[in-house]
Amino acid sequence: MEEIKKKYKAGYVAIVGEPNVGKSTLLNALLDQKISIVTNKPQTTRQRVLGILSREDAQIIFLDTPGLLKPKYLLHKEMVKHAESALADADIILVMTDVARKTELPEEVSMRVLPLCMTKPVFLVINKVDKANKVELLPIIQTFAQERQFKEIVPISALKRDNLDAILKTIIQYLPEHEAFYPKDIVSEYPERFFVAEFIREKLFEKFREEIPYSTAVEIREFKEREKGKTLINADIIVERDSQKGIVIGKKGEALKEIGIEARREIEDFLQHEVFLELHVKVREKWRENETIIRQLGYHS
Repeated sequence: MEEIKKKYKAGYVAIVGEPNVGKSTLLNALLDQKISIVTNKPQTTRQRVLGILSREDAQIIFLDTPGLLKPKYLLHKEMVKHAESALADADIILVMTDVARKTELPEEVSMRVLPLCMTKPVFLVINKVDKANKVELLPIIQTFAQERQFKEIVPISALKRDNLDAILKTIIQYLPEHEAFYPKDIVSEYPERFFVAEFIREKLFEKFREEIPYSTAVEIREFKEREKGKTLINADIIVERDSQKGIVIGKKGEALKEIGIEARREIEDFLQHEVFLELHVKVREKWRENETIIRQLGYHS
């Protein structure tokens, strides 16, 4: 008897949720490669980040999104638009929460996601289960299950890579039959300079506290690949005030130098070759409310 060949599946999967529930950590773990920056601060992701997982049986195009929040600046409004765009494009939606948040989904998430349960598969992914025991976890799963809004509920630990096979298996089960959308040897459609800017911004989030990281952006001015020698990268770190510029540069330029060293390591690991990284700090007053600058930086949805 001739074996029936399974049809190939492909589709888009949006990863959404409030800030800091582990969306970017999950994307990186599923791809087994870092393409989305991760820090312990909320609102690190500002645009949707596309990551492609190609397998023998399926191609899953993940869309990592900014956390759903109440906008405070024009930048925040654009961030929410990026998330809403991903929700509209997705074949499947993963709503992420974590055990610390118990059974409550924030209003910003519920308002935008739950109505979509009627039209497309929406899974609840409960992250950070390594920080809870079964006695704590089971009532959370049962409560969400009783509400019957989600097609599937999957407990995971993105950081520990726990139960990720279950997520992939479940996603593929619901994916539409379709040929691959992208070449099977790439992990993203975004250019290298996008990821370079993101890695520099990640180091700003790690280095500084309070308002400084949120007031900064990175613009790549020059990206020159050479056949021999190091790739030349020239980048501007944008801040909103002169006082912030002084903090980012630091005494005798030490803070900026440290950011450059850490970012260069990350960039070289990503590009798989040596780079010469030059950083400058520029002041653009109230850039988070300036549509022209937001568009220039690529944050416009």
